[in-house]
Amino acid sequence: MAKKFDEIGVSEDEGEQEVELETESSVQAPASPGGVPPRKTERGTVPPGSGDRGGRQPRAAVSAPGFITRTTQFLRDVRAEMRRVSWPTAKEVKNTTIITLIAVVFFAVYLFLVDRVWAFLIEHLRTALGG
Repeated sequence: MAKKFDEIGVSEDEGEQEVELETESSVQAPASPGGVPPRKTERGTVPPGSGDRGGRQPRAAVSAPGFITRTTQFLRDVRAEMRRVSWPTAKEVKNTTIITLIAVVFFAVYLFLVDRVWAFLIEHLRTALGG
């Protein structure tokens, strides 16, 4: 980076400043760090020197478990998961149900009153404007 700053020169001609910068065409790409880049092979071809699909071993056939085995395992997993569930007590269920019902009644009354107020205002505004 310091070399590039040394190459930048500033000259002053009759009070005007002119900056000479290196153009992109004069910049050369650096040589590849590892020397010669690797040869490209087309997709689906075997690289030279490897006759066994590029060193990969063929996949072994895996048989899928049957329907009964999968169903039995699923039911075991469900049973184990249900044991880990933290169930609320009857008192907690009762309290949250009461709180929910109170909130529902409160918002129902609130929305009813807001609706009635808007209906009243709109009706009086229509009659005042001669509608």
